[in-house]
Amino acid sequence: MQATLTVLLLIISNVFMTMAWYGHLRFKSAPLWEVIVVSWLIAFLEYCFQVPANRIGSYEFSAAQLKIIQEVITLIVFGAFSVIYLKQQFQWNYLVAFALIVGAVFFVFMGSSNSPQSHVVGQAASAPPVFKQSLGRVGGAEG
Repeated sequence: MQATLTVLLLIISNVFMTMAWYGHLRFKSAPLWEVIVVSWLIAFLEYCFQVPANRIGSYEFSAAQLKIIQEVITLIVFGAFSVIYLKQQFQWNYLVAFALIVGAVFFVFMGSSNSPQSHVVGQAASAPPVFKQSLGRVGGAEG
């Protein structure tokens, strides 16, 4: 359930992010300062979904796994956005590049446990006593 919610929130955040970063390209006559302000407002909405997605996802995925999931979603959202909104052609080399990133997903998830808490507990064993107590409160392990 958390994994599905994480992906859904990442998709929503990436739609806002893509609009903030690239939506203004259709309005090249707009003053730059206006584009920046509007982009900031849109980016605020992106953060309202991105931060919870990473927080919720951190219980299921490692940081590297979260990042690679986010990058794949970004490419899918941007690919659709560039074709539908910006009216740009999708080219074969974009597909090849995307396939290589899907390969990165394979390697990030290959042979790893999906429990980021195991990383925290492993760190707590070699951490100084002050950090062991802090990690115990955060990760559920006792110090």
